[in-house]
Amino acid sequence: MQILKRLLRWVLILAFTGLLLAVAAVGVAYWLVSPRMPSVAALKDYHMQVPLRVLTADGKLIASFGETRRIPVGIADVPERLKHAVLSAEDADFYSHPGVDWHGIARAGWHVIVSGGDKGPGGSTITQQVARNFFLSPEKLYSRKLTEIFIALRMENQLSKDQILELYLNKMFLGHRSYGVAAAASYYYGKTLDQLSVAECALIASTFQLPSVVNPLNNPKRAITRRNWVLGQMLQNRYISKAEYEQAIAEPNHAYPHEPPIEVDAPYLAEMVRLQALDRLGNDALTEGYVIKTTVQSMRQQAAVDALRAGLIDYDRRHGWRGPEDHQELADNAGNEDYDRVLSSYTDIAGMHPGIVTAVSGNEATVYLSSREQTKLGFSTMEWARPYISETRIGAAPKSVGAVLKRGDIIRLSRNEKGEWELTQIPKVQGALASVNPEDGSLQALVGGFNFLRSKFNRAVMAARQPGSSFKPYIYSAAFERGFTPASIINDAPLALPDPSRPDGLWTPSNDDDKFDGPIRLREALVKSKNLVSVRLLDAIGVRFARDYITRFGFSLDALPGNLSMALGTASVSPMSMARGYSVFANGGYLVTPYFISEIDDRDGKPVYQANPARACRTCQERLLDTRPPGPPPTTSTAPANSVASASSAGAPATATSSDIGGAVLPADAHGNGAHPPVLAPQVIDVRNDYLVTSLMQDVIKRGTGSAAMALGRDDLAGKTGSTNEHRDAWFVGFNGDLSTAVWVGFDDFSSLGRGEFGAKAALPIWMGYMGAALKDRPSATLSMPPGISTVQINRASGLPSAAGDPNSMPEMFKVEDVDRLRQQASQQQEDPDQQHAYDIF
Repeated sequence: MQILKRLLRWVLILAFTGLLLAVAAVGVAYWLVSPRMPSVAALKDYHMQVPLRVLTADGKLIASFGETRRIPVGIADVPERLKHAVLSAEDADFYSHPGVDWHGIARAGWHVIVSGGDKGPGGSTITQQVARNFFLSPEKLYSRKLTEIFIALRMENQLSKDQILELYLNKMFLGHRSYGVAAAASYYYGKTLDQLSVAECALIASTFQLPSVVNPLNNPKRAITRRNWVLGQMLQNRYISKAEYEQAIAEPNHAYPHEPPIEVDAPYLAEMVRLQALDRLGNDALTEGYVIKTTVQSMRQQAAVDALRAGLIDYDRRHGWRGPEDHQELADNAGNEDYDRVLSSYTDIAGMHPGIVTAVSGNEATVYLSSREQTKLGFSTMEWARPYISETRIGAAPKSVGAVLKRGDIIRLSRNEKGEWELTQIPKVQGALASVNPEDGSLQALVGGFNFLRSKFNRAVMAARQPGSSFKPYIYSAAFERGFTPASIINDAPLALPDPSRPDGLWTPSNDDDKFDGPIRLREALVKSKNLVSVRLLDAIGVRFARDYITRFGFSLDALPGNLSMALGTASVSPMSMARGYSVFANGGYLVTPYFISEIDDRDGKPVYQANPARACRTCQERLLDTRPPGPPPTTSTAPANSVASASSAGAPATATSSDIGGAVLPADAHGNGAHPPVLAPQVIDVRNDYLVTSLMQDVIKRGTGSAAMALGRDDLAGKTGSTNEHRDAWFVGFNGDLSTAVWVGFDDFSSLGRGEFGAKAALPIWMGYMGAALKDRPSATLSMPPGISTVQINRASGLPSAAGDPNSMPEMFKVEDVDRLRQQASQQQEDPDQQHAYDIF
């Protein structure tokens, strides 16, 4: 008996000693680890990484940027059935344990002992998982595990259970770049949390353990097995009834990728926004949940995309069928799996779906599109497919389907207006459209190419192309500043000028049609787009003066050639810069600067930036009190840089160059400033000069090279076509009081568009398609006649004021100060009919 008592005493002593040593060890470990432990208090205001979202002015999604998919939700917004599913899968005792499951740790420790050191499942609670995911690495180290336990205990002391669970449900990775339960529900099911069924809740809960492997897309069978186990746990924990369990078990897996619903096709604009956001916000731009509202209206943007694609497809069809994209020799017994394998490397491009021709018989071809769809093409769907020979030649019209398609051809199909499939092809030609509001420069629509996936080069802002005759209005405006008038006579005749760079030493410009009209009034010369008149006009006013003057429209001197070729549009410009330049004519003579970000909101919806752009503001009180005469704009207006958009941190990326975003700026920030006076755009040309040039461009549309636009049925349109040597570029730039829009069509390698592909044929239909939709149901908006303009009857031949009763007279508009001078010239000419005024001599 004494021996037993002695043994018991020693056992108690050893146990107590062991306990003291364990407590001491834990105390020493805590003392060593505590200084390095992070502050749990930071979790109370922790910001989850949330992608940047880009919206149109009317709130539709353009793009989402960020490495993760995450939609933060409060614990109150998480349905009970989803909470129960997660707790059943990961930590059924979450609301009862102190943050650490000592039984689980004991099991894990025993596993290490009996397995010879294998660090298997760790028995971590939800609190421990939060500690590990926020503060620690996933390495399986004893020191890391000990630190995790201490942090978990500290979290339980400073945070409520609901706060910890909320962090867990928002933080955890659940596969396919989805972080948090709301993002997983959106990606896998396209649903919000309150729309999830019990089975879907259980399947999402099942992904917490091994998200990259056990998820409903990568391994559906394993995911369903895990889901069913979770449902069993929910039943065992009495979170669901037997009937609910059986219904959920029977529910099939119908998960599939649900990408964010991009509502507006504007990827080129989205990339411009991303660059400017990084400039403004630094590296936090893509992770802090900012929402950027652009100036673009969704309807106008979609109209621009549709118009550009339709115009490029029309051009492409005019120049023939280039054949299938590829050809595969198919076995006689080839089936759907073979067809799917061939088509797997092709994607839809702008509504053009890849397909493989599986049979051709008679006047019909069978085309396989997917396991769910195949169609038959009749000859009427490919009558256009004359074989392409060159940009200037196409072959004879096909007479049968077999002349166009063969079995094994990889082709593209698109639906026509009737919803029927027809043969198509991806155009090689490219194009761009830029449209701005002349009042403040706000971008209304932008398309940088046929398709962003095929080419990310943004031609609307980054291309440097020759504008051809669409540049002539700037020359005419400069001439009107030097005393020329719409009625000035210039000789449209052959011209030869010295040019040492040419083999014969002469530069001999010509008109597009190689015809000459002799002496012609400037109004008629612009209507007919007479090149030789523009060259003589530029020579008369001086190249140096013209270059300096044209910078008033926002162009840099470097972009303008220092010779007479500038009269033919040999400058280097982008569609955005042309739309900006024409906006000066549209708004009464004021140079506005393009911008496309109107507001930036933080994740809570509070504005952190609101644009306050410089405006034309012709009727503002501040403008009426502004007595400064028109003149060259400030340097920052002619060579815009993103000076306002500075990075917020030293580690921010380099700022976007002006060419990356088309010279657009981030206007001054007005958020939080209350009422503020308008910022006035500089007046760069006299409103009367503007009115005269605009009247000429209105005639271009009424009866000149842009006359096709009369089909829009509007009386407020003005514009100019443009074509370059060998038809390398086709332009139409035009405006009314609401929109200034430039359209360019051409090849990236500067090859010819083909004979006859002038601006009126290749670019104008695109401009009409966009402007017709963008201005639909909007009232006429044009510049009213300003003071200082007088209408005078002139002689059609001389361009001078005519005598009363002259049968060859017509009305013309002049600046009032020019009228007396021209009447004096007319009087002198009547006294001496052989005398010509200075403009005739040239």
